[in-house]
Formats: sequence, structure tokens, C-alpha cells
Amino acid sequence: MSYEKVHSLLKELKLEGISRVLDSSLQNWSKGDKDVLELIEELLIAQKKENENKKYITALRYSGLPFHKTLEEFDFSFQPSIDRKQVMELKTLRFMYEKENVVFLGPPGVGKTHLAVGLGMEALREGKKIYFVNAITLVDRLKKAFVERHLEKTIRFYKSLDLLIIDELGYLPLDTEGAKLFFELVSQKYEQGSIILTSNRSFTEWDKIFEDEVLATAVLDRLLHHCTIVNIRGKSYRLKEKQKTGLVGIQTTIGRTDKLRKSER
Repeated sequence: MSYEKVHSLLKELKLEGISRVLDSSLQNWSKGDKDVLELIEELLIAQKKENENKKYITALRYSGLPFHKTLEEFDFSFQPSIDRKQVMELKTLRFMYEKENVVFLGPPGVGKTHLAVGLGMEALREGKKIYFVNAITLVDRLKKAFVERHLEKTIRFYKSLDLLIIDELGYLPLDTEGAKLFFELVSQKYEQGSIILTSNRSFTEWDKIFEDEVLATAVLDRLLHHCTIVNIRGKSYRLKEKQKTGLVGIQTTIGRTDKLRKSER
């Protein structure tokens, strides 16, 4: 069988992993003392890695993640209120295997979403099914599904996920219908899969999100029963980036100049 024919068959069978390493593997094999079975094993391992990488890329594409930052890229020195050991423990994904939840609390810009995405990236590497969605978008989808009479199917999808990441709960209050549907989803996920949730509001303010103290308590009861809470108190990363470019100083100077002009008038 000719060299070209072999590579043509590998391409036809979509064995890109083997095709990529075949030449170097054959060359090393011919110079060494490996038997044929060891060569075949090496080629099969290369193909397995290729398949896993393809699966990861596909899962990443459909994960809904807004960006692909890892936990290694997170600047813990800028947020000293965060217990790095706690985050590294979460990185092991033990919480997912035990069907536990994670809640990141803190003001806008402190890195809640970055940490949630970073954990999502770790879960994808482990071959887990994950999905990221904004809280308001999620509720709108549930409401639409209810109207179109396929709510059960929609909740079944979210329930099937190993990890559901719900971002920015609390930026806008939920109406009664939306709050009830959100509660239904959390109830269905309870002890069946993990949720990572980010919020800019403390738990004492959740009655303002749901506009119903009883419903807020019911959501918290299920969400926090098996949960790790990371409370972040610190400066905004967005402000940090503006400071690097000098925009904050410029804006402050402009503001002071405007005030001075008004006082002169």
C-alpha cells in the first residue's frame, strides 16, 4: 500500500490524529526497538487525544461562555478578599461530583464572572456538560417555553447539564411569573446537578430580586443547602484597566474642571 493511499484512507476515515503523527512515529519506530503493537498503541493514543480535543472544542462552542478565561489568568493579588485556596479547591470540581452549588457574591467588576467561567472551563476539560446563561435571558427563555407549552422540555435540558452557570442574578428584579419559573428550575436541579451563580446582591436583599420574601427564602433554601459561597469585596477590574490607560484620571480632571467652571459662573 502506497504512502499516499495510507494518508488518503486516514483522511477518509477522519483519523486526523494518526495522520498527524504517522510519519514521525514510523521514523522513530524504524530506528528503535519497539514492536508493532507499541507503534499501533502510540498511533491510537494520538487519535484518542485528537477525538477528545474535538469534543472539547465543540462543547466549548456550545457552552454559551462569553469569553474563555481560565482560573490561571485571574489576578488574585488584586482581590485579596478572595481565599485562593478555596478557589483552588473548587477547581478540583469536587463540588460537581457531589452535586453541590457555588455562589459568587460581590459588586460589579470584581471578577465574579471570570471565576465562574474559569470553573466552567475546568469542567469542560473534564468532559462535563456545561452551559452559561445570563439570569434575565434564562428567565425570558423559561417564560417563552411556558407560553409555547414546552417548559418541561426546556427544564429537562437544564436539568441534564452537569453544570449550569447563571450570571448576574439581581441586576434587574424578576416579575412574579419569572420568579416562580426560576424557583421551579432551581428545584429541579436540586441535588441533580450543580449550579454556579453570580450576584451583585447579598442574600438579605434577595427578596428585592424576587419581590416575594417567601419565594426568595425557598430559592435560597435549595440553592444554599449544599453550597460554597465566595463573597468578594474589592475594587473593580474594569476600573483597574481604565487606570492603566489613564482614562480615570482624565475623567476626574474633566469633572473637576466642569465643577470649577460652574462655580465661577
